[in-house]
Amino acid sequence: KEGIARAGDKLWHAVEVPPADPLIAPILYAIPVQLLAYYAAIAKGTDVDQPRNLAKSVTVE
Repeated sequence: KEGIARAGDKLWHAVEVPPADPLIAPILYAIPVQLLAYYAAIAKGTDVDQPRNLAKSVTVE
């Protein structure tokens, strides 16, 4: 909340996440970042199901 308050009017949107134990924080904080990336890709108009420059790396025998 301190960072949001310092940004003032320069901020359009904010994603606030609760404080967490350092052991589980990376897992907890990855969820909002993944959602942010997903919605940014949709807003940009890219295909989120088939990203470009991604080769198939797993083959099933």
